[in-house]
Amino acid sequence: MRAVVQRVSSASVAIDGETVGQIGRGYLVLLGVGHNDTRADADKLWGKLGGLRINDDEDGKTNLSLEQVKGEVLVVSQFTLYADCRRGRRPSFTAAGAPEVANDLYEYFVSLVRADVPHVACGRFGADMKVSLVNDGPFTIILDTDEL
Repeated sequence: MRAVVQRVSSASVAIDGETVGQIGRGYLVLLGVGHNDTRADADKLWGKLGGLRINDDEDGKTNLSLEQVKGEVLVVSQFTLYADCRRGRRPSFTAAGAPEVANDLYEYFVSLVRADVPHVACGRFGADMKVSLVNDGPFTIILDTDEL
């Protein structure tokens, strides 16, 4: 699994002009599922992300976890995180998980987040979504379960 995690002041996702998910301070997680990913990868990813200390303390140092700042999470599926651009000019997405498996793992990941975070919002798997955010910092990190 791959995640682009952006620390945000606010974020939202809209489908056909309707806001379907919205958060205040917290993390926007763009989540990609690969064809070899399992629930163990989702567990590993949330285990790392949920405890990361990437929020500023009173001295402006990144020492606080999501829980310590009472942060919220918006999770948006994004298969394009598995784009392979090594050949030609049109990316290949063959490394992305099959939609039915990827959706199950996406939903499982969201359930892990919901078990720990009081306010979790989501996009809709496979939909054409418009994501808006105010990146706080800016602060963006990339996590890949193959590298954790």
